[in-house]
Amino acid sequence: MSAPAILVVDDNSLNLELVTDLLQDAGYTITQARTAEEALDSVRVMRPDLILMDIGLPGMDGHAAVRALKQDPETRAIPTVALTAYAMAGDEERARSSGFDGYITKPIQTRILADTVRRLLVKAGHA
Repeated sequence: MSAPAILVVDDNSLNLELVTDLLQDAGYTITQARTAEEALDSVRVMRPDLILMDIGLPGMDGHAAVRALKQDPETRAIPTVALTAYAMAGDEERARSSGFDGYITKPIQTRILADTVRRLLVKAGHA
């Protein structure tokens, strides 16, 4: 069985590399995208097992991208996790109502990232 494939979407290079390094070290196969539009194109090609997506992306934001993924029968089952600096009251509920299956605030806590990724991959049958 091959390693689960994860798409990491973030316009901040430091965050993108941190999450990529942490997940690659854990044995996952990682693809990166810097915009929601690039992520949507990547999803169609790679069919990731999980998507970690920043909410505050340039152009189309993470909320709109996840809504588009969840409306498409081909991609709606892919677990999606918000990776965001938005940590005010109501932000997690808004993310979940957009269709995100998980919510991780920045700065990223490595244990929470690992636990969330593992839990959602197991739930989806990919781990």
